[in-house]
Amino acid sequence: MDISIRDAQAKIDGWINTVGVRYFNELTNLGILMEEVGELSRIMVRQYGEQSFKESDKGKDLANEMADVLWVLMCLANQTGVDLTDALEKNFEKKNIRDAVRHSQNEKLL
Repeated sequence: MDISIRDAQAKIDGWINTVGVRYFNELTNLGILMEEVGELSRIMVRQYGEQSFKESDKGKDLANEMADVLWVLMCLANQTGVDLTDALEKNFEKKNIRDAVRHSQNEKLL
């Protein structure tokens, strides 16, 4: 299933308002986002870094952890009136202008 960012935001909003009953407030969701990023980080440093897996981390799914982060981020976007599709397009424009030659002239990247 392909889903656009805008569609994902709408689907999450629909789920929150039916199955989820209502949104947590913005600060609660910010705390949840930080927890989810922490879980993603823990899995990544064990899978790709030098830390070994703890028994409690075995079987964790990296894709699911990323989806959890995206879910809560989209909840926050919905709550604050941010259209992430529009925001991402504007962010690309900003980066294209700012970084037009910056990276290609960075000796550390060559």
